[in-house]
Amino acid sequence: MLIAGLHSGHDCSFCILEDGVPVFHAELERYICEKQPLGDSLKFLFEEYPDFKKIKHFAHTTDIFQGGIEGRYPETFDKMQGVIKNNEGNFYEPGHHQAHAANVFFSSNFDDALIVTIDGGGPDYIPKDDKVIVSTITVWHGEGNKIYPLAYLTEDILNIGVMWNQCTTKIFGLSGGWPKGDQAGSVMAMGSMGNPEKYIEHFRKLKFKHPSLADMSYYQTFQFLIDEAKKGQEQQFDIAAALQKCTEEYVHRIIERFIDVVDTKNLCLVGGVALNSVMVGKMYDWYDGRFSNIYICPVPYDAGLSIGAAQYVWHHVLDNPRVAWEDNASSYLGVTYSEDTVLSALTRKEEQLEYENVELDEMLKLIADSNIVSVFSGGSESGRRALGNRSILADPRNPEMKDIINQKVKHRQWYRPFAPSILREEVKNWFEKDVESPYMSVVLTFKEDMGIKVPAVNHFDRSARLQTVTERDNPTYYRLLSRWNEISGVPIILNTSFNDREPIVETPEHAIDCFLGTNIDYLYFTDYEILVKKK
Repeated sequence: MLIAGLHSGHDCSFCILEDGVPVFHAELERYICEKQPLGDSLKFLFEEYPDFKKIKHFAHTTDIFQGGIEGRYPETFDKMQGVIKNNEGNFYEPGHHQAHAANVFFSSNFDDALIVTIDGGGPDYIPKDDKVIVSTITVWHGEGNKIYPLAYLTEDILNIGVMWNQCTTKIFGLSGGWPKGDQAGSVMAMGSMGNPEKYIEHFRKLKFKHPSLADMSYYQTFQFLIDEAKKGQEQQFDIAAALQKCTEEYVHRIIERFIDVVDTKNLCLVGGVALNSVMVGKMYDWYDGRFSNIYICPVPYDAGLSIGAAQYVWHHVLDNPRVAWEDNASSYLGVTYSEDTVLSALTRKEEQLEYENVELDEMLKLIADSNIVSVFSGGSESGRRALGNRSILADPRNPEMKDIINQKVKHRQWYRPFAPSILREEVKNWFEKDVESPYMSVVLTFKEDMGIKVPAVNHFDRSARLQTVTERDNPTYYRLLSRWNEISGVPIILNTSFNDREPIVETPEHAIDCFLGTNIDYLYFTDYEILVKKK
């Protein structure tokens, strides 16, 4: 049975679930090369999924704007209704946080868990009150194939998602959405280099659901911080550090309120705030080890709502049993392009390119010689973080590599760090904690004598947002990393997303255009061992 999950608006996406397993997930931004665009997910599905007539059920997240999706997108809604009628299916509207909670719990291997969703806010239907409410933090109990709401927090809540967006745009002058995307990650990187104490009280006293609902103290506080940030980079780093610390304190307290409500050692965290990997890394030290397992799904922000909406219908509504994942739920849910498609794309740019068949070891030796190589293989990763299928790779042992890639390839701030991909079995030898992080969701601290061996992925505070790689999760990337370990002597490679200020590349054409537009040295189509260089 096919179920389509849908989410329109910003982070527009759709997902196809086949007998409970996500087999395809597409984000509109990857196809139009603009970050976080608004869009009609039904139109997107009908354009990009050729077998849409086989879909039985459709699940779209609750929409309260302009009469819902029926009012906003009447033509595609009618087309969907035709498919449903032909297949004797149904249309479902899971709530915003309901879909978030379903996504993270049903993508985990937990039989039970405390689930916490935290973002800038979204609508959910409350049956007992027969009304739709908008909340920014919700708490759930996941048990078997069901999720049960414990709390929708709406009153006197610090909206962390909105606070970060406001700080990113107003204090630091960075992008907070379309078309350049949310640059909150830059602020998180700044926080590691600052002292939070100078400004922490200014954040602690902020209590708002949204700036339009705040009292004047909000505006006065923000204006003060804006003025302070203008004084220089030291002040900016300290403000970012205070913002980070306030976030950690607040999330810590929220989870603590519910820690004894559910008797479990498993915690699921989802929503845009779950992208704060620095905070996630510290959570392992909270609550005296009460939670031995913390899980963040591959797409915790709103593009993952389409996955969660479909999963909610399959498990909670239709009462189908849980899916047992081998190691982890796959994040590689994009299109896999054939060799003919790759060669056709290369042929169209032959006047600018040269290419030949080169075995993996030869490509890895180019990386060992300080070349930057972008790799393209399999289906693209869902989510904002490259996990080896659409990645730029480099030698982490080179102390100059971070500056080279920031300046010449990514064109971003000098302090932005790069992630290490590491063989899962080696984590305990390199980091202070032995934690699994398949989706690059956790920041951990290097052991003191190990981080110096890989300076290009060792941040200023000796931390790194690592990706752990297993053979089951991604056999192609695991083989690459294993061979790199044999060639270089380290089980770690520098991995950053294959893009330049645009969304991660999706198609071979995108990959070639990005390669030609940057100072990447080589492009490697791993599945077909095709090495590309510029003429």
